[in-house]
This record gives sequence, C-alpha cells and structure tokens, in this order.
Amino acid sequence: MNRVTVDLEALRQNLETIGDWMRAHGATWSVVTKVLCGHAETLEALQILGVRSIADSRLRNLRAIERIIPSFESWYLRPPHPSIIPEVVELADVSLNSEIRIIERLNEEAARLDKIHRIVIMIELGDLREGILPGSLVDFYQKVFELPNITVLGIGANLGCLAGAVPDIDQYMQLVLYRELLELKFGRQLQLISAGSSVVLPLVLKNELPKSINHFRIGESLFLGSDLVGGGTLPGLRNDVILLEAEIAEIKEKSLVPTTETAGIQPFEMNGDSQHKPGDRGYRALVTVGQLETAVEGLTPVREDYRIAGASSDITVVNLGDNPEGLHVGDTIAFRVDYAALLGLMNSPYVDKRVVPPLQDLRDAGPRDPGAGVDPVFSDLDGDGTERGE
Repeated sequence: MNRVTVDLEALRQNLETIGDWMRAHGATWSVVTKVLCGHAETLEALQILGVRSIADSRLRNLRAIERIIPSFESWYLRPPHPSIIPEVVELADVSLNSEIRIIERLNEEAARLDKIHRIVIMIELGDLREGILPGSLVDFYQKVFELPNITVLGIGANLGCLAGAVPDIDQYMQLVLYRELLELKFGRQLQLISAGSSVVLPLVLKNELPKSINHFRIGESLFLGSDLVGGGTLPGLRNDVILLEAEIAEIKEKSLVPTTETAGIQPFEMNGDSQHKPGDRGYRALVTVGQLETAVEGLTPVREDYRIAGASSDITVVNLGDNPEGLHVGDTIAFRVDYAALLGLMNSPYVDKRVVPPLQDLRDAGPRDPGAGVDPVFSDLDGDGTERGE
C-alpha cells in the first residue's frame, strides 16, 4: 500500500514552536492549509490542537474546513476572480485583494448579505506576483475606504513566492512606511501588516524583522519544517511530520547504467542517480508511485544511501546499492517530501492518507495550547456581532 502518514505529535511540536516565535514577535498567525487539499483527519487534528485561524486558496477546502471546525477565522489567499465573489463573501472572513473592481463587487455582495467583508490590500514589492504598485496606493485606498461593507484590516505582500527572490529588511520597512502614510493620510488605523510567510521565519529567529509585520501566513514550515532561505530544517522544528511509504512491486539486481543507446526520449525529465559508470550493478526497486501521483523529484529516501534513479507516470526506480535492509517485494521504502511533492500526494486520489496516532487518542489527551497567534485575529467572525457556528 502507498500511503502518506501525518505524525500528529510532530505537527503539535511544530505548532507550539512557531506559536512561541509568534508570541515573542508580538504577532498573530494563520495556518495555511492549502497543501492538505481538504484532508479531513488532519484538519480535525488542527482543530483539536487549538487552531482557529486558517488560510486556504481553494473555496472547496474552506467549505470542507467549515464542516469540520465549527468556529474558525477563514482567510482566502488567492486573488478573487469575478465569478466566485458570492462564495468568497459567504465562506471567507478575510480575502487578499489588489483589484478595485473586485473589491467593489465584494462590497456589493456583502451589502446584499448584510455583512462586512474584511480585506488586506496586497502591495507589489518585487516578487512580481499579485499586488498594486506603490505609486497608486493613496488613490486606491481613497476608493476602498468609501465602500461601506468593506473593512480594510491592513496591507500585505507576498515575497519569495514566485520569482524566488530572498526577501530583505528594506522591503518590509517599505510596508511599515506605507502603513504610516495611509494612517496619516486617512486618519484610520490599519490593524495588520500581513507579510509574514514561511520564507520570513529566519528573519524572525534573528530578531531582524520589524515588529510592525504583525500577521503571518504559515504553511510549508509548519508541515515540513523547511528553512526556505538557508535550506534544511529550521532550528526547533521537525521535518518528519509527513512521510510517504511506497510499496515495492519489483526488486532485482541489475545494471545501474542503460546497456543500450539512449536518445533522451524519456517523458519526464529529472536529475536521477547519475554517479555510476558502465558495468556497475546493484539492486533496483520499483515502487508504485509515479509522476501521476506526485512530483517525484521532490521525494528523498529517508535512508541516505538510497537514490532515486528515475520515474515514469506510474513507477519510481530506487537504487538500493547492495540492499542492506534485505528488502523484498511487498516491503515499503520511506520518503521525505518537499512542498511540491506533498501537494501532489495530498491531491492524488491514488494515495491513501492517515494520521498517527488516531484522532481519538488526540481527543482523549484533551485540548492543547499551540501558542499565541492561532486564535482569530478578530472575534466578530461574521461582521454582525456573532461568530460563525453560534
């Protein structure tokens, strides 16, 4: 059986550690769950572990979360497009925006439902993803502040999410200055600068990030422990929350280098195990996970002397050397995953998912305090004096 396992004890430790960092920084944070693709058991585990502020980029996932967690603060992360405006206002307490026409539509829908919809205005700071240009900031806000059913929580940015540029302090200081400018110009307080993500955590640990950056959207480092700047794992976090176990369908001693002429016609290009020369032999295992299930280049065997040789849509080939574990057909090989591989696996209907220990064990242990910041940023979740679920 091919299976992804979510270790809830490791997840709890990462939640508590990041919560401690947020508390020390004086910030709130939302758990980004889009990589879970609506996996019910893991979402329920997050609820048991105390998470109440959740951010996702798929409305279907937010609807699934709403069924599992009776009262939570929902953030919609992807820039809304016109056809989904009614669902965004229905399902999301907060959305991230950069188009005035979209915000006007959100205002109209919120008025129709007699609600207040909260937004964060995204500003372009060099990653060339979403965001208004700083030069249009004042005019943009002038229009937004006139909308009666829209509340502007603050400003935000996405850095290190598309172009791969490493965020620097100057970019964050720009956001601090923009907030000061807007507050002085319009006489209104902006509660948040939502510009923290997993890529920013190294700056938090070094105490270099301005305290005014006071809201974080954290997913990858929570689930994988990743240090997105320096590589490896952030100190204090665990990288074993997620494990893939793939079943062996064939294992044989073979040549490690093709014995016929190659023409580069493989359908999936990847940097496989290429350290061998003609004549080298060793054990090769075929596991029944391929590019159809995940981005195989994002898999790393837990055992360091195993190497992925290549993959097709259905099969991944792993070089085992002299097979030190004595593996046989039906045994499994364990893999760590990167973000792209995890996203593929959780979205695949062909791979089983489970949590350990069972959820009932987590319930029996009682509520946990995962640290400051996973509580809602605001308490009035529906904008009408009641929280969702009441």
